[in-house]
Amino acid sequence: MIPDFISEPFLRGWDAITPDIIAANQSQIWQAIIETFIMVGVSIIAAVLVGLPVGTLLYLCRKGQILENKFVFSILNLLVNIIRSFPFLLLVVFLIPFTRFIIGTAFGTAAATVPLSIIAIAHYSRLVEQALLDIPRGVIEAAVSMGASTREIIVKFLFVEARSGLVFGLTTSIISFISYSTIMGVVGGGGIGDFAIRYGYQRFETELMLYVIVIMIILVQFIQFIGTTVARKIDKR
Repeated sequence: MIPDFISEPFLRGWDAITPDIIAANQSQIWQAIIETFIMVGVSIIAAVLVGLPVGTLLYLCRKGQILENKFVFSILNLLVNIIRSFPFLLLVVFLIPFTRFIIGTAFGTAAATVPLSIIAIAHYSRLVEQALLDIPRGVIEAAVSMGASTREIIVKFLFVEARSGLVFGLTTSIISFISYSTIMGVVGGGGIGDFAIRYGYQRFETELMLYVIVIMIILVQFIQFIGTTVARKIDKR
């Protein structure tokens, strides 16, 4: 049973969610949702366009793989580990000069996409590497014996065999990106999480915070459902 000192404030806030309160903040809520979609969308593009190749190269340059290269693997592995080991808030602050150099400003939704994209690349590249490591060694040996080129091995064998794991990894990454986006209010990035903090927590409007939390839960559940469904359908095992 939930203690009264926890349940009562929650229920009072929940009961206070009225159409008037939602309508009064509807434009801000939609703006926050759009900002979240922009930040997460750019992060997904960066993860796929850069994180996928980086993760693939990490796998191919490992010891015993077809492009074995200790130097390249060590450099990429170190960079990925360093980025992933940074507390995200500190990474955002640390990248402010770089963000200002790339975007021209360190403030706003566009600026927020820079640190999010960098963490997205590092996060997804590691998941790609793990997905490729799950492929049986015999698949690569069979491809080599058939005279397949490196490109054909990657596209026609590795990605085909690991496609379910790659989708699962991307789904997990997207959910993480949504979580990371809640921190971007630090640099004025906005987003649904920043809205919940500014309007719900700082202004003591608990009802709005609860409403936003429900939106985020629904969004995450929807993404997880879509990702899981797609991964199961393309799983050839």
